[in-house]
Amino acid sequence: MMLNARETTFIQSINKNELISLIQDLVQIDSVIRPETGNTEHKVACYIIDWIRRELDIEPIICEVAPNRENIILTIDSGHPGPCLMIEGHMDVVSEGDKAAWKYDPFGAEIIDGRIYGRGSCDMKAGDAIALLIAKSFRRTDQPWIGKLRLGIVCDEEGMMIGIKHLIKNGYADDVDACLIPEPEENNLCISMKGAIRAIVRVKGKMAHGAMPLAGINPNTRLARIILAFEEYEKQEKIRCGVDPYLGLPSITFTVIQSPPAGSPAQLNVMPAEAIAYVDIRTTPAQNHDAVKTKLQSILDELSGSDPDFKAELEFIEDRPVVSISKDEPIAAVSAQAYKDVTGKDPIWNGVPGATDGTFLSAWKNIPCIVNGPGPRHIPHQIDEYVEIDEAYECAKIYALTASRFLASKSSDNP
Repeated sequence: MMLNARETTFIQSINKNELISLIQDLVQIDSVIRPETGNTEHKVACYIIDWIRRELDIEPIICEVAPNRENIILTIDSGHPGPCLMIEGHMDVVSEGDKAAWKYDPFGAEIIDGRIYGRGSCDMKAGDAIALLIAKSFRRTDQPWIGKLRLGIVCDEEGMMIGIKHLIKNGYADDVDACLIPEPEENNLCISMKGAIRAIVRVKGKMAHGAMPLAGINPNTRLARIILAFEEYEKQEKIRCGVDPYLGLPSITFTVIQSPPAGSPAQLNVMPAEAIAYVDIRTTPAQNHDAVKTKLQSILDELSGSDPDFKAELEFIEDRPVVSISKDEPIAAVSAQAYKDVTGKDPIWNGVPGATDGTFLSAWKNIPCIVNGPGPRHIPHQIDEYVEIDEAYECAKIYALTASRFLASKSSDNP
């Protein structure tokens, strides 16, 4: 499709050097949630708020979701009736882990061979920077457009997603017609997101001396049976469900195992009285969440039936459904054409291997979401995380063109 002068202006408004500088500034601010020190997203939120005030001359809405954990909502209104397009991002990043294992400073934002390295560089501070520059483009443009552009930059995506839940419950998604989410997906157009069930397994035993195990009940061996039984169920589900074209295979992953639980002193010669494990279950459209939960509980019931000393509880603490949209959805069709016009290539349609904030926007408010940001799909949460500068710049141009078309009046649609 041939670009018109209006669309070209929006694309050209994205300054590559400004994008690089903004990504670096955001990466250099530590927004790992550290309960031991009290560190949160607060400092990066302050930076973004100051940037909006300085660069856009607008006062954003600031919502405290939890102590020192804010959501930032910014709405730019064209003054003309039309749809509301939201670009959504999160400010928190996962822990850098062992800093000594990193080749580059996790908060240095060093540029090496066209890449910006650092924790959160692709997940998702590059996406946040893109969102801010798109807002700046619409704030300063002299080109016609309709409707509203909204940014929702939230806290706690890496946790229980309290940020996006707060945004939705407080009405800031009520008028949103479509959402772009620049999470790291190599600029693929992701129209599906895996479901997620989060669970805690607690196994009760009886404390005893390690030299006299028969005097106690070992919760660890019983937890091991649960792990193996869940693994067998996972294998069965992979066979039954097959490979989803966008989301791949379902999974059941034990991510945290503590015995004794956190806060209880551990000793080599003491059999603990309790073991606890956290389970991250990822689902595909071929699964029913209620059926999955029932099956997992039945596994514990079966193990209990064969062992009178087996006492285990299964608590489900989160349920995020599988969500998807059609390629024919307007925001998907516009994004696909924009991708093709910017890159000269056909888009790659894909799915998000995990959940995003878009899961709740889709499930709770029926908002069509496209997840299509820069960064390699495999690198988030790993050491030496990075984002390719050219890929981030490409994404920003795709977003500029997508937003300009989605918020265009019919009279300005054609070249």
